[in-house]
Amino acid sequence: MQADYVIAGAGSAGCVLANRLTEDPTVNVILIEAGGRDRNPLIHIPAGFFKMLDHDTLTWKYRSEPDPGTNGRAINYTRGKVIGGSSSINGLIYIRGQPEDYDHWAQLGNRGWSWDDCLPFFKAAENWEGEGNDVRGKDGPLFTSKIDRSPICETVVEAGKQLGLKYQEDVNNLDHASTDSIGWCQQTRGGHRRASAARTYLHPALKRPNLQLITNAMVHRVVFDGKRATGIQFARSGGAVETVNATREVILSAGAVGSPHILQLSGVGDPDHLGRIGVPIVHELRGVGRNMQDHYTARVSYPVVGMATANEKSRGIPLAMEVMRWLFTGKGMLSYSPSLVAASVKVLETSATPDVQVTFAPGSFKGGQIGELETTPGLSAGAWQMRPQSRGYVEARSNQPGDMPAINPRYLSEETDQRAIIGGLRFARRLFDAPALKQFVREETLPGVDIQSDDELLDYARRNGGTCYHASCTCLMGSHGMSVVDSELRVHGLEGLRVIDASVMPAVTSTNTNAPTIMIAEQGAAMIKSATRQRMAA
Repeated sequence: MQADYVIAGAGSAGCVLANRLTEDPTVNVILIEAGGRDRNPLIHIPAGFFKMLDHDTLTWKYRSEPDPGTNGRAINYTRGKVIGGSSSINGLIYIRGQPEDYDHWAQLGNRGWSWDDCLPFFKAAENWEGEGNDVRGKDGPLFTSKIDRSPICETVVEAGKQLGLKYQEDVNNLDHASTDSIGWCQQTRGGHRRASAARTYLHPALKRPNLQLITNAMVHRVVFDGKRATGIQFARSGGAVETVNATREVILSAGAVGSPHILQLSGVGDPDHLGRIGVPIVHELRGVGRNMQDHYTARVSYPVVGMATANEKSRGIPLAMEVMRWLFTGKGMLSYSPSLVAASVKVLETSATPDVQVTFAPGSFKGGQIGELETTPGLSAGAWQMRPQSRGYVEARSNQPGDMPAINPRYLSEETDQRAIIGGLRFARRLFDAPALKQFVREETLPGVDIQSDDELLDYARRNGGTCYHASCTCLMGSHGMSVVDSELRVHGLEGLRVIDASVMPAVTSTNTNAPTIMIAEQGAAMIKSATRQRMAA
């Protein structure tokens, strides 16, 4: 097999690339995905994400390494294993982040990645249900929608206003020097159904004869001729190893866990690490798999009286009524994301812009872990630091492609991150104590009124916190010794090889990462097309 471009990973970025590159009918693309097609109905029901957090076939079933930051716990580290990748199983939240996130990328030496540079690619992706304007796009493939607004979360917004937070009607239309604010989350949803990257980008592109999709195929390694990437070795389920050749470029879009893992199995990485696992060195890049970042959240929960929540609607006849409501109107509990409202606040004196996100669900979860709702009415909020300083790693444990890599974001390993999570939990409590909410809530159940000191709150966060599923930065973009790709997303020191996904972020964005990942792929596709035009003109 042979194609102009061979892409490893049909997740959020891979779907975008497959679509944009095959817009040129003279270009042939082969897209390889470890998972299968997106036929499971849970994918297409927005609230179906609750049932897919550790799904046997739709996820990789990763676990993070036990670490002091999680009180020695190995936590579920969900990554999608299906076309659309994590965009097919996530909570659908579409938030770009602060403009300063991208200006920071550019300040680190990454030309072309400032907010002004990235905005056109955000707009190119969007099919926004609201009005188009200078910052919102209407003509892109990706359906982006307003969220159904529950009454209990409307009370949360009012509580935020009472604390002096600015109400932000469009959380994706932020000015520079953002102030503390509160607003409604937005979703990748079109009509009733999830708008994954597979639905919006890949399925339309599969009608083109110049795109071939190979599913249920595990990528083993990148094939090199000297320092040039020439193809990919993979094996279909139960099959022999096959090779597909790339006449122009190999592109890794396997995500912040998968892309560094593939590079390491291919002999690209830290020679000391590769020697330990028995992989011959092809090219030394010590930053492969290092610098991992993620957002870490801990929740507060309260019983609710006098207002309806999702808890009591999640079983029996009320659930059946919610199913009917979603089928006929596309609204209600089955259309919800894990968070409906987001407050962005500054809790650290050294921060110039908000540094903690406090997100509200219209219910409360058993043990404070997103998944199973409690049986009695409740309301909860999760607090997480927007710009963590802690950095961890992804490392291949062996030279076998099917062996799970070691994953450790090193949560709360930096003192600044510890102070931020404590401040975030305290601010969440302040919101619940505001008059609009206080009349409907009773004594706090998590972490509980007996948890008051900074040390107690930090210990609670370590014992009960979890990932926001925002893995990033493991093949970070830059020009220093630990960077993996340049500002054109080309792997340093190698030819014909790019990484295009969340792993290239120089620093994690301040909020959710799916919107930025799709933007990165839009810009990456444009860079590839531009390089092709220049090559043809030469």
